[in-house]
Amino acid sequence: MSMDKNTVIGFILIGVVLVLFVWFNRPSEEQIKAQQRYNDSVARVEQAALAQIDQAKAAAALAPTTAADTVGLPDSVREERLRGTYGAFARAAVGTEEFVTLENDKVEVRISTKGGRLCYARLKEYTTYDKQPLVLFDGADESALNLTMITANQRVINTADLYFTPIKGADGRSVTMRLEAGDGAHMDFTYSLAPDDYMLRYTILSAGMNGILAPSTRSLDLTWTQHARQLEHGRKYENQYTALYYKYVADDVDKLSETKDADKQISNRLKWIGYKNKYFATVLIADDAFTASKLESRLTPETDTAHLKTFTAMTSVDFDPSKSDTIGFSYFIGPNKYKLLGAYDKGREKADRLSLDELVPLGYKWVRPINRYFIVPIFDYLGRFLTNYGVIILILTLIVKLVLFPLTYKSYMSTAKMRVLRPQVEAINARYPKQEQAMDRQKATMELYSRAGASPMSGCLPMLLQMPILIALYWLFPTAIELRQQSFLWAKDLSTFDAVISWDANIPLISSFMGNHISLFCLLMTIVNVVYSKINMSMSNTGQQQMPGMAMMTYMMPVMFFFIFNQNAAGLSYYFLVSTLITILQTASFRYFINEDKLLAKLEANKKKPRKRGSFMERMAEMQKKQQAELERQQKQRNTQRQAQNTKRQERKR
Repeated sequence: MSMDKNTVIGFILIGVVLVLFVWFNRPSEEQIKAQQRYNDSVARVEQAALAQIDQAKAAAALAPTTAADTVGLPDSVREERLRGTYGAFARAAVGTEEFVTLENDKVEVRISTKGGRLCYARLKEYTTYDKQPLVLFDGADESALNLTMITANQRVINTADLYFTPIKGADGRSVTMRLEAGDGAHMDFTYSLAPDDYMLRYTILSAGMNGILAPSTRSLDLTWTQHARQLEHGRKYENQYTALYYKYVADDVDKLSETKDADKQISNRLKWIGYKNKYFATVLIADDAFTASKLESRLTPETDTAHLKTFTAMTSVDFDPSKSDTIGFSYFIGPNKYKLLGAYDKGREKADRLSLDELVPLGYKWVRPINRYFIVPIFDYLGRFLTNYGVIILILTLIVKLVLFPLTYKSYMSTAKMRVLRPQVEAINARYPKQEQAMDRQKATMELYSRAGASPMSGCLPMLLQMPILIALYWLFPTAIELRQQSFLWAKDLSTFDAVISWDANIPLISSFMGNHISLFCLLMTIVNVVYSKINMSMSNTGQQQMPGMAMMTYMMPVMFFFIFNQNAAGLSYYFLVSTLITILQTASFRYFINEDKLLAKLEANKKKPRKRGSFMERMAEMQKKQQAELERQQKQRNTQRQAQNTKRQERKR
């Protein structure tokens, strides 16, 4: 194919244009250097990225391998990788989780082959508030116990990652979970459940582990976590009594806060650590002791309606792999029943007592003996013959009122004496009507009481002496498992509130204090207390001037108790309802049988007798003298200051 002259000239012109374009747009020397620097920078970044990839690959090759990472690999490669991670425990890293069930008439527990741990516990004699089987925990998500060991080649081994071989006992109530380590070396976790008991025995025995674990091994690190389930009706008050408890060796029992997140580092040796619900507990008891413990309690968000708190204990137990000593523990998995828990200390020396009965909160130290030696024994005794706990509470109330009767009678007589002297007190008030005569009025009134043989304090002291018993009962009833799911009249469960009206809407302030319901026993208790307050106010009017607002405060107290008791146990409100009704009957009986005219005549006769002042009246008189002297001194000081101020004003005017 030939080209004509015009085509050739066209190609030549195009070539010239291209050459000229390249020539005029060539980069300068500075641009060439900048481009070179840019290329060098990109090369360095690429080299660094390649180096990081190589390092990551090398780290991955050295990182511990889990059983899941080896799925699909050839057997030889898989075994080699597991041995690199788990050492002598490589074969135990692979397996299928199975469960072994141990049970007696009281407890059913399950032991998992993964970790050789207790993973399930059910109390056969109890149900939840909604009549479901009472399971304290089920699965690794709710309860996990792990032992950490260091191998001779400095690998960290967690028993929770390993699979044990179950060896079932012939009696059906024991099982040994064996952790194989090759060449006959192994660790045995043995669980045994005694008949008709809430104690589960748990022991650890090692054989041939001296060359497998690090020579410096002198202890095993133990981590125990459990989520406390909501088992009762009424989250607020169950949460209030749900806590992590622990006992020092040969010393007291203590606990973490129930109302907020808490943790504590403990260097002292602990005998046991317990995770306690309101009425049930799981306690891990060491034969020897736990050392260097860190305890944690975390509140569960209310969005998690199944659980209340999360408890964690990180602790250690002494362990020497060169010896074949047994490490022993006992799990208590059962109800917080005072008599049952106290029975585990029978036959023990004082220093060796477990004091598990401290899991039952019977009140402050000065109140606890009243419950322990008086109220609880009566409660248990009546429970042997009666099954209706509403009737038992009624009888208990009558016994308590009978014991307190002398104090009640003395208190009433003191009030009656001052009531019959009321006309004379009013005459004194008329004699000293002014405010500045208050001390003279008080002095004359006390002198009248002294001559007649009446004392205001003799009515207050009996009431104060009754308070410890009332406080003891306030502590006992909400935590007495005997009341749990016991019905009486309209109340289906005396251990929780008896809602007669309920609502779903959240009412600010009201819902936070009294919940979204009204308890009938609490409402009746409040009404009866208001009536009693009115009766008491009318009967205790002695003619003396009262503090402003005192009458209103008297009526407000029962209303305040309504908000306090509305979410509490119906059995507690029922007790105070019956107790107040009995008090009203006692007051009416006293008023009917005591002749106040004869009482006044007796007081008038007392005034004619030469009467030695009691030490209390002498102290009152002395106090009045001091108060009078102090008032006079202050009045003189104020008068002096006024005169000085008046003098200065007059001098300024001049």
